[in-house]
Amino acid sequence: QVQVVESGGGMVQAGDSLGLSCAASGLTFSLYVMSWFRQAPGKEREFVAGISRAGGVTNYQDSVKGRFTISRDNQKNTVYLHMVSLKPEDTAVYYCAVGVGDAYRSPNNYRHWGQGTQVTVSS
Repeated sequence: QVQVVESGGGMVQAGDSLGLSCAASGLTFSLYVMSWFRQAPGKEREFVAGISRAGGVTNYQDSVKGRFTISRDNQKNTVYLHMVSLKPEDTAVYYCAVGVGDAYRSPNNYRHWGQGTQVTVSS
């Protein structure tokens, strides 16, 4: 049984930094693309960042480029999202997703999702 569990969310102030982690089990982690999505109240879920199977290729939404960094540790079956210079508009529930292909930005690419972790950025 595949399990995807995010951790690390919280409430911070604008300009602060925060790190998220996502641990996946029940699968061969290194065979899957991993991504982070987010969903703000009243908005659709949107792609934030993705990383290739070996970690050599990353992909970011324009609004987070230069502020967010995605990484992975295939030995620990974990993907990370390091966020700096956070803005109130980054407030959302952040979801980790396990992908089967390279269409990073398409939710249809993802087979397994975590339950989400809340990130709240106050101004």
